[in-house]
Amino acid sequence: MLKSKSEYSLVATESPPSLSEDNINLRGADERTTTETMPSKLRRKWQVFPGKNTFCCDGRIMMAKQSGIFYLTCFLIVGTTGLFFGFDCPYLAVALSPAIPAVGVFTLVIVMANLFRTSFTDPGIIPRATPDEALYTEKQIDVSEPSGSLTSYRPPPRTKDVIIRGQVVRLKYCFTCKIFRPPRASHCSVCDNCVERFDHHCPWVGNCVGLRNYRYFYLFLVSLSLHCVFIFACVITNLILRSRYDGFFSAIKETPASVAEGIICFFSIWSILGLTGFHTYLTVSNQTTNEDMKGSYSSKHGQDSFNPYSQESVITDYCLTVCGPLPPSLLDRRGFVLPDDVPSYIGANGHALDAVLPASPSPNGDAFTESNAVNIHSENNYGTTATQEFSSQDSERGTL
Repeated sequence: MLKSKSEYSLVATESPPSLSEDNINLRGADERTTTETMPSKLRRKWQVFPGKNTFCCDGRIMMAKQSGIFYLTCFLIVGTTGLFFGFDCPYLAVALSPAIPAVGVFTLVIVMANLFRTSFTDPGIIPRATPDEALYTEKQIDVSEPSGSLTSYRPPPRTKDVIIRGQVVRLKYCFTCKIFRPPRASHCSVCDNCVERFDHHCPWVGNCVGLRNYRYFYLFLVSLSLHCVFIFACVITNLILRSRYDGFFSAIKETPASVAEGIICFFSIWSILGLTGFHTYLTVSNQTTNEDMKGSYSSKHGQDSFNPYSQESVITDYCLTVCGPLPPSLLDRRGFVLPDDVPSYIGANGHALDAVLPASPSPNGDAFTESNAVNIHSENNYGTTATQEFSSQDSERGTL
């Protein structure tokens, strides 16, 4: 029987190269592995974000810096509801129905959930252009002078016309973000950001209201209206039931907090109901507050102008706004900034890092980086005379 003899020999091998800041894949690696291999001096993008925003929970929550009125909103809602539970609910639960406190808790939860979602959500901020993208914009402009003269710098054009469903829509160039803003976008002077489908900046919620949080803002108004009407009705009922025996003034002496609740609800309910009705009108007509105030689709120079984003059905427009899909955020707030890129990141409007880091896949499988929206704009919008055709569905998403 033949026996095979295995022979072994030593082979020189090299250890794998150690991880460094240049070869760490920040977006493809597992979060735990990335955290372990990252040097402690690396900062996240939200820490050098150029807009006027405040971040919490390591960049997961963002608000406007001027958020003092937001805390007043929370105090008024929670404080008034607390007085209601303390002075009115015990009596009404026995005299009328034990379901009254349960209804009050339910409406309060809905109100606060929509308020926090509106305040802490990215409203649809459009990333600012990288230095390369801003330079590409300037190269598209003819700065040549007649022969024999020196060339001089000329800023990019301020406007550019595009066509959406046969309607001429004017795009404006933002000198702060260095991009042509997509249709329905506007630059918020409070937050210093361009926001997709910009509606308005609401100090009561401490954030801009735009494409990604408008539905929560609208649901907040609707639920707050119901909550306010419910508390006001319960307060009046409580005072009427108590005054049947000892008189109205005796009832006030028994529950003085009910008077404070009634006054707050009385003066708040009219503005809240009016604002809810106004935004219901905007929802069914597929408009924004910014467009309505400017009269974007009213009669201009004797020519009728229509809303190219409307689906020509109030039910469809309402469902599209309240129940339609939401696009992902264009900001990579929790991405890492390499130390060598921090100066250019800050000095070049905050997004030079995208030229270094690879793209991160979106939930749909497409590459979706911070400057992705700007890249799309630079491919399609830069120029002085070009006119392009857009569908209303693409314009609603802010893609050109």
